[in-house]
Amino acid sequence: MKNINYKISLLTLGFFGLIFSTYSCDDDEKQTVVTKFDLVMEDNFDVNGAPNPAIWTYDIGRGSQNNGWGNNELQYYTDSSDNVVVQNGYLIITAKQQALGGASYTSARLKTKNLFEQKYGRFEARIKLPLGQGLWPAFWMLGSNIDEVGWPQCGEIDIMEYLGNNPTQILGTLHGPGFSGGESISKKYSLTNSRFDNEFHVFGVEWTENYINWYVDDVLYNQITRKQVEDEGGEWVFDNSFFMILNMAVGGNLPGSPNSSTTFPQRMLVDYVRVYQ
Repeated sequence: MKNINYKISLLTLGFFGLIFSTYSCDDDEKQTVVTKFDLVMEDNFDVNGAPNPAIWTYDIGRGSQNNGWGNNELQYYTDSSDNVVVQNGYLIITAKQQALGGASYTSARLKTKNLFEQKYGRFEARIKLPLGQGLWPAFWMLGSNIDEVGWPQCGEIDIMEYLGNNPTQILGTLHGPGFSGGESISKKYSLTNSRFDNEFHVFGVEWTENYINWYVDDVLYNQITRKQVEDEGGEWVFDNSFFMILNMAVGGNLPGSPNSSTTFPQRMLVDYVRVYQ
């Protein structure tokens, strides 16, 4: 049965942000906690079948140049129910070892582009991740102006990236002009008594005019500020609306390719997506 008990500990964060900073961040980092309570969008994936078309659309294929979406990924993204379906209260993204369109794998990449976009706020999802070398699931955002200005000028906020061969660690990352790709600003978060592939966890950011906070469950583990970006020669391009993306890539520059230990199919389960302002 789907667990819909959502433990919002934002008040706790307000009182204990310094504690989180102590064991999650460097000693010299002073972080500010912001709380967002006004729910403006949620999808609890309660209706079986295709994802809600009023919220979600799809990227299809291998990228505009058939280059694995610029990362040499190995999958072909589809909107097939074999790769993306809502079932028993979850959004399920499935990566399969299946030849299609010149690729050796299929998977899915959903986005809220032109359907739900917002500037600032708290964006979060409760997700259970897969296990295996070469798997690369993510929950992230791109600037809504990407078609006009391109990437990285549009900005990218990676709420959660995960490499399937390391089930206790995720990444939170920021990309923009002067700090993109291998030069992005990133921080890792590691679990000590659990794994991301055998339990659900909440991944979120709270994004304001001057900083972005990253959370896993109730733990604030990173903050990147406008001042930090600009002091390092980058451009803060996070004052426009962004849209959300949920996907599971296979292979690519960051995780490398699957190997003989990687079994397919692999599933990424999403319990809910919620946005506050």
